[in-house]
Amino acid sequence: MAKQKVAMLTAGGLAPCLSSAVGGLIERYSDVAPDIELIAYKSGYQGVLLGDSVAITKEMREKAPLLHRYGGSPIGNSRVKLTNAADCVKRGLVKEGENPLRVAAERLADDGVTVLHTIGGDDTNTTAADLAAYLAANGYDLTVVGLPKTVDNDVVPIRQSLGAWTAAEVGAHFFDNVSNEQTAAPRTLVIHEVMGRHCGWLTAATARAYLQRTKGNEYVDGLMMNARMKSIDAVYLPEMAFDLDAEAARLKEIMNRTGHATVFVSEGACLDAIVAEREAAGETVKRDAFGHVKIDTINVGAWFQKQFASLLDAERSLVQKSGYFARSAPANGEDLRLIQSMVDLAVESALNKISGVTGHDEAQNGKLRTIEFPRIKGGKPFDLSTGWFAEVMSQIGQKYRAA
Repeated sequence: MAKQKVAMLTAGGLAPCLSSAVGGLIERYSDVAPDIELIAYKSGYQGVLLGDSVAITKEMREKAPLLHRYGGSPIGNSRVKLTNAADCVKRGLVKEGENPLRVAAERLADDGVTVLHTIGGDDTNTTAADLAAYLAANGYDLTVVGLPKTVDNDVVPIRQSLGAWTAAEVGAHFFDNVSNEQTAAPRTLVIHEVMGRHCGWLTAATARAYLQRTKGNEYVDGLMMNARMKSIDAVYLPEMAFDLDAEAARLKEIMNRTGHATVFVSEGACLDAIVAEREAAGETVKRDAFGHVKIDTINVGAWFQKQFASLLDAERSLVQKSGYFARSAPANGEDLRLIQSMVDLAVESALNKISGVTGHDEAQNGKLRTIEFPRIKGGKPFDLSTGWFAEVMSQIGQKYRAA
């Protein structure tokens, strides 16, 4: 039997699971197959193309449990699409005329890798699918097993992606402080922009976590710091229809009555309309290697601020983004348990030469299994009929409908 060698990489944006997943893989292999050599490619697929890797030493294995304490990625990330040759050439990752898939396959073969673990979102794992298909079609004997991470929980057909629970909890903690800005000036509008390009799950879950976090607060009766000031007045998601005039009128009534208004908005809410508006005005909207609009250049929260500030007669308005604070946090208890279960399955699948992405398969009653790569897609919408979301919206008194 050929000697096994396992490689791992993390890619895409950060999520509160990457460090723990790397640590979990090192721990699990050390437990069940301690003789297998482990390496990590640095900065995602960039490290594969450039041959930039680090060997996981005995000392690293012994200290791997420490990785559960931290956010970020201990091996670095990047956004590289192996089927976008022009972008790879432009970034100096391959030479003109080279096929990045072939360069990656040859690097893995030259390094003696028999198992590759990819830890990332839909872009990372669809790229892993492209690589797995290329490897299989060209006679390379290599198993690819992905672990799903996205803070917005938008991977089809996976019920819960790694890091999303933590991002919601940490985003709620972030806004618990920011909400106090309502006391800084009369008629203040505070907009909390939350990550989520196509999927509103994280915004909805952050609002829910914030309401749960603050519901037990005690206040001094008669003063400004009270349940009304710590509340939420609106939640806007990509999946929801948006009526600017109606919402402005509703929020202005709240502003007139309470002296403030608080809005949670997904960074993807009204995104298509905003992009179309800018392109119609002659602006070139930047996109990444995967063709996605570079969402940090759109600034959806600022768009909502611009629309609402004057319509609400706000004397002060501000946008606060919890994204980087939330996505770079260490995994919480719920995510640690989820990570462990997915890591255990990923290692078992790798040793049995089963390629795919580990996750609870929504098409098979939520069974935890290694899901076939061709079924992995991004952009899973948030289900507005979810029971807990209806409770959130009822609590804040906002009517809503699907877009």
